[in-house]
Amino acid sequence: MKDNKEEFIICAAIHYRDGQAYKEQPKNIENGIVIAGRRHNNCFMTLEQLKPDYDVNLIEHKDFGFITSHDNFVTRAEGFKIAQAQNQFWHNMYREGEDNILTSEDLYIYKGEY
Repeated sequence: MKDNKEEFIICAAIHYRDGQAYKEQPKNIENGIVIAGRRHNNCFMTLEQLKPDYDVNLIEHKDFGFITSHDNFVTRAEGFKIAQAQNQFWHNMYREGEDNILTSEDLYIYKGEY
């Protein structure tokens, strides 16, 4: 079991920056809503259910990220560094010195149909 003091990745998330304030968001998010899920596509499915008229233009590449054990939303690049430090990868396909980003497939593999 991980040390509770060390930050690690919990799940995939997207940050929908609509400018509104929402309760119970990650502690580093002041406005917009963060949707968490097993994979990023699950986050979008939830967003579509909550806000059928959502504006896809409000979501940029930097808005694809992860939720951590310290209740923070982090980008894919930040998530990669955290997951690497915590040895959370199920594979060893990255090279040292490269700019890497984290995907949910790096953290857990799904064996079966979606």
